[in-house]
Amino acid sequence: MGKQKVSSAAVYDESKIKTLSSLEHIRLRTGMYIGRLGDGSNVDDGIYILLKEVVDNSVDEFIMGFGREVSVEIREDMVKVRDFGRGIPLGKIVECVSVINTGAKYNDEVFQFSVGLNGVGTKAVNALSSKFRVVAYREGKFAEAHFERGLLISEKKGKSSQPTGTLIEFVPDREIFGEYVFNPEFIEKRIWNYAYLNTGLSLEYNGKLYASKRGLFDLLSGEVGSENIYDIIYYKGKQLEFALTHTHNYGEDYFSYVNGQFTSAGGSHLSAFREGILKGINEYYKKSYSGVDVRDGIAGVIAVKLMNPVFESQTKNKLGNNDIKGWIVQEVKAAIIDVLMKNQKTAEKLSGKIVSNEKLRKELNEVKKGAREAAKKISLKIPNLKDCKNHYGENHKKLPESPTTVFLTEGQSASGSMISARDVYTQAIFSLRGKVLNVYGKKRTEIYKNEELYNLMMALGIENGIEGLRYERVVIATDADFDGFHIRNLLLTFFLNFFEEAVHGGHIFILETPLFRVRNKQETLYCYNAAERERAREKLKNSEVTRFKGLGEISPKEFGQFIGPDIRLVPVSVQAIHEIRKTLEFYMGKNTPERRQFIMENLI
Repeated sequence: MGKQKVSSAAVYDESKIKTLSSLEHIRLRTGMYIGRLGDGSNVDDGIYILLKEVVDNSVDEFIMGFGREVSVEIREDMVKVRDFGRGIPLGKIVECVSVINTGAKYNDEVFQFSVGLNGVGTKAVNALSSKFRVVAYREGKFAEAHFERGLLISEKKGKSSQPTGTLIEFVPDREIFGEYVFNPEFIEKRIWNYAYLNTGLSLEYNGKLYASKRGLFDLLSGEVGSENIYDIIYYKGKQLEFALTHTHNYGEDYFSYVNGQFTSAGGSHLSAFREGILKGINEYYKKSYSGVDVRDGIAGVIAVKLMNPVFESQTKNKLGNNDIKGWIVQEVKAAIIDVLMKNQKTAEKLSGKIVSNEKLRKELNEVKKGAREAAKKISLKIPNLKDCKNHYGENHKKLPESPTTVFLTEGQSASGSMISARDVYTQAIFSLRGKVLNVYGKKRTEIYKNEELYNLMMALGIENGIEGLRYERVVIATDADFDGFHIRNLLLTFFLNFFEEAVHGGHIFILETPLFRVRNKQETLYCYNAAERERAREKLKNSEVTRFKGLGEISPKEFGQFIGPDIRLVPVSVQAIHEIRKTLEFYMGKNTPERRQFIMENLI
């Protein structure tokens, strides 16, 4: 037999081993360092993470007692951040912003409660910026360095009359991020959070001053507005600060932070907070209330400062330190007992809310029994659910870029193409029969009286809260017409009315699919709006244009690319808890004169 020829692509030897510099690695594997890229339309997009990493370093200076002011300026794509801390040591200015594993964050004597990425953050900003400038001012001298895409272009030193501190300027690289736009609302909310979490710190953003005197009390007050049932319970200790109250909403709403880092997925500090609330309330009232009755309708904020926080991912959205639970539970418990003993009115209103929750739960349990009897035969073989093999929270080998997703579609025709094109491991389909019940202003018992909403709740696994959520992303996929928009609003009302923690947790999305297909014999382009369609028509000569009236008109072969790696999702978010009721009342409540006027003014 002759020798079999081996292609060079199949050869695995020393020549195939590649060592990337830290700079190259950051630019090639950007997601490992900053999570997602995005275009600025999502609060978690990469350009905001770059800003956060730079501001974090300035806030760390304040936390350590140096500099009470931070200035942020953003003009188009140029970001400037100036603090008045100690300033980067002049002789190490280049290394501190360009060499991985270089920095003072590793020294507990210098930074005790650091929020930055342990010597990686500023380097990532540098590597991912088309232009990056750093200037350090110390003791009448300065050192300055200019970079482009992480490569040093120039540096200089000299005398300066500027106050001590650090200035960083950068432009996020469009080679990495594409066409992006900074959203001032996202930045303003982030700046406010810095102010709430660091009382005594003044931040300036594009000329406007942000500062908070009462920390987390102010944060929660801004979130709940006038929705709170009793005065906000507030406590601030050396390492722990929290605020809580109850509203008339369902479920639990929390905002948790570790060393100033927002932990969107909670973690050990949040579970300890919840446990401490229950223990404190039961000890004060000398009762044995259930956690569900105590916590339903709660809105709370907790922030802890830790020397060695252990996070479950690079993006630091969940805390893993189990050794902190004991002291947090005890401190929360003692603080709640103390506040209730000193505030009789608060104690009375809180007990009234718990008793009301208990009554509603018992009423709900009666309805549940009937619903469960009817659903016994169904189990998780829920009608109209085409499930996937993997589920959120399970220990399966799931790629981070392929989170488990359920698409809520309208009718069998829309779901038909999706079922054929989906990834059976990570994508499920739930087909709605049409318009679901408008649940605005209704009790949770209505879910158990409505077969479709009950099946949807059970399919998602959220009957007892989002801890049981079976899919990381719940994607509303309706037609881009009036009926589709109405169904979308009805579903959003369902989630915001009964399961708003799923919205706050960043689990609810809306699928964007193309409205037009423009093609000629050589090429096909899909367009999401009229402007894209016109550009495509200019590019493709002798083209034909197809308008997709509904999702069912898109073939399975085409649909695969719209729910694949390039999927376009619009995250559903809420500015503040107190805005939810106002918005739902306006759009989904009774047909008020204000809504009629709004429709008439915007009809064209």
